[in-house]
Amino acid sequence: MTEKRRRSSVASAAIDNNALHPEDTVIRRVSVAVPNFADLSAEAKDATAKEHEMGFVQALKLYPKAVGWSMLLSLAIVMEGYDIVILSSFYALPQFNKKYGVLLPDGTYTIPASWKSGLSNGALCGEIIGLFINGIVSEKYGYRKTMIVSLLAMIGFIFIQFFAPNVQTLLVGEIMCGIPWGIFQTLTTAYASEVCPVALRAYLCTYVNLCWVMGQFIASGVLRAVLSREDQWAYRIPFAIQWVWPIPILIGVFLAPESPWWLVRQNKVAEAKHALLRLTTRNDPTFNADATIAMMKHTNEVEKQISAGTGYLDCFKGFDLRRTEITCVVWVIQTLCGSTFMGYSTYFYQQAGLPTESSFDLSMAQYALGMIGTFGSWFLISRAGRRTLYLYGSLILCALLLVIGFVGIAPASNIPSRWAIGSMLLLFTFIYDISVGPVCYALVAEMTSTRLKAKTIVLARNAYNISSIVVNILTTYQLTPKPEGWGWAAKSGFFWAGTCFACVVYIYLRLPEPKGRTYGEMDVLFERGVSARKFKNTKLDIFRGDHIVPVADEEGDSESEKGAGVKSGVSEFVEKV
Repeated sequence: MTEKRRRSSVASAAIDNNALHPEDTVIRRVSVAVPNFADLSAEAKDATAKEHEMGFVQALKLYPKAVGWSMLLSLAIVMEGYDIVILSSFYALPQFNKKYGVLLPDGTYTIPASWKSGLSNGALCGEIIGLFINGIVSEKYGYRKTMIVSLLAMIGFIFIQFFAPNVQTLLVGEIMCGIPWGIFQTLTTAYASEVCPVALRAYLCTYVNLCWVMGQFIASGVLRAVLSREDQWAYRIPFAIQWVWPIPILIGVFLAPESPWWLVRQNKVAEAKHALLRLTTRNDPTFNADATIAMMKHTNEVEKQISAGTGYLDCFKGFDLRRTEITCVVWVIQTLCGSTFMGYSTYFYQQAGLPTESSFDLSMAQYALGMIGTFGSWFLISRAGRRTLYLYGSLILCALLLVIGFVGIAPASNIPSRWAIGSMLLLFTFIYDISVGPVCYALVAEMTSTRLKAKTIVLARNAYNISSIVVNILTTYQLTPKPEGWGWAAKSGFFWAGTCFACVVYIYLRLPEPKGRTYGEMDVLFERGVSARKFKNTKLDIFRGDHIVPVADEEGDSESEKGAGVKSGVSEFVEKV
């Protein structure tokens, strides 16, 4: 076979003031590092243009299998939402208190406050461990293998909860279950963001929030069903139901394709193309798998020149520091916007004289509102964008918290005020789950670079977990009557309105709009330090520098090639074709 040589170099080009480009030094370094970079750029540019042209319906027709696999993996989040609700509800269950609590002078049993705190925060501590493990393991071994091992561990750890003979063993079970939950939290979001095109990215990422709410809704239904039981199965059945989820998800993950982005980062290009073809509709004349893989390779190579490392410390260097800050704060905003109040609507309804069972039914209605809100966010997110929805959603939550605070000034004996507070919290839940709740998952997946995605999301989720612990402690003191607590009751709304307003200010000043942007375009916007408020309207051409463009040359012996190489002053590479 005749050997043909092709070279990649850069050549001077007229300045283009109509669009923003990567810095010339980045284009030069990539041209040196990547043989045939010009042809790669041409293919990547074609794929990027097609992604921008692709609408929701077209993307759904082309990537139906990607949607299915992503939704299947995200179901793992249902388990965490489920367990959080059943554990907190068990504290009011006499059978559970008798098994794991202590006998009081009045003859009743209760879980000591220290153990309640330990059990509630035990899973969070396990999640923090699992998150850090995931940031390292998933990038080394891939999303599928990490998910499979985590699901197998989950099946085993549920046995600890189910058969726990004492509260100490139950705490160990909560911590151990928290480890795979921590892995699920970030891995499902990262996988969803990498297997679909730009047109579907936000929907599949926000679906993760829907799975969370689904878990809470199912838990409420299960607990409502076992309320009449007076034996140990009142709490053992809810624990046992957790085994329903891992096995079918495990089978699905075993059959699912690996993320093509991860395979490209591992330089397994042929496997990446095979995975991409498994995610898309076969024989679609409008789809070019090679061009899409070229876009992934182009983004990966440019990111390597902007930020070469892939460790946790690299998240705090250069341009990635800003991305890490935004991702972490975006997730912390979920706790600082007053969402801790949402779980206390039944508390205020009970103060209003509503029977416990009816209050329980209202909690199910609250989770149903959360699911409806997430569906509503899918309609708004494609029209308003992420930044707008996050900003105005937080602003409305701030206003609702102020209303709750003012109504809370009325004495507890004022029954209508308790009804008003509970109802405002139901409205708060709907607004939260149509804006801040689901949109957060899209933002944290889109703000990160592809090479540091797993680790950045890990840091952000751990920031969320740590802030959740602090917020839970504060809320407990605020709502606990004096002298054990501060006795603020609903007047705590003023405090959380203040933190929520601070979140609004941050969103306005620092949160960019990633709607419609590919990962490569986000890289350039952050590299060039574009203001958050200008992300949306900045025009980009990420396939050339400010003054140079990559060029492909035939037959390396030609005088034109030599001239181009001398002119650009860049080393050239020869590739066998």
